Amino acid sequence: MRHLWSFLAGLVVAPVTWVLVTLGQDGSGRTIHRWVELGTYSTPNLIEPAVYLGVAGILLGLLATLRFSPFGPLTAGLLLVIPYLGMFVAPFTVRDRVPEGWKMLGDPLPLRQPLENGTLFLIGVLLIMAVFSAQRWKQWPGQPAEAEQTPAGTPVETSPTFSDWPPSDATKDTAALSLSYPDPTPTEPLPRRTGGESPWSAPPRGAGRPEGTTEIR
Repeated sequence: MRHLWSFLAGLVVAPVTWVLVTLGQDGSGRTIHRWVELGTYSTPNLIEPAVYLGVAGILLGLLATLRFSPFGPLTAGLLLVIPYLGMFVAPFTVRDRVPEGWKMLGDPLPLRQPLENGTLFLIGVLLIMAVFSAQRWKQWPGQPAEAEQTPAGTPVETSPTFSDWPPSDATKDTAALSLSYPDPTPTEPLPRRTGGESPWSAPPRGAGRPEGTTEIR
């Protein structure tokens, strides 16, 4: 579908460019010649022809540089080159087939002028050369090369983010922090009282008494 739309765009841009270039060249040439005859100039007179040429340049730039499809610039380039190439075979026949005496927006439209001075041939060759860009034949927008070469089912390693911190393995081995008081229950049992004695009033059982000591009660 993108090739079809590009082809249609080329069919439209070629004649529109021919008309805009004609208006711009004729208006600019007549304005400068008039300045020379009068010996003075007024630069606002060049605004209108400059706008025509600027719009033509924008259309050609979009068609030649954007990666939609190569059929657009190829079609427009051939439509602009073929009339000039016909001048090598039958120049008078080709020239007579180009309409003359037309007007557009009150300005004369000499369509033969860009054909005779070679402007159409120059623009057409530039558009045809844009076809040889290898990027134009790829689908746009394309996927990254790494994604195409990675086989299906292969796990993709991703870098950790702040939302994944701390890692899941670390949370298993590390106890959660708490601001509450520690558990009052002792982890080891206290010694029990036996026979009405305090567990702290006598030395541990089974320990030998040192020699030369007397028992004090």
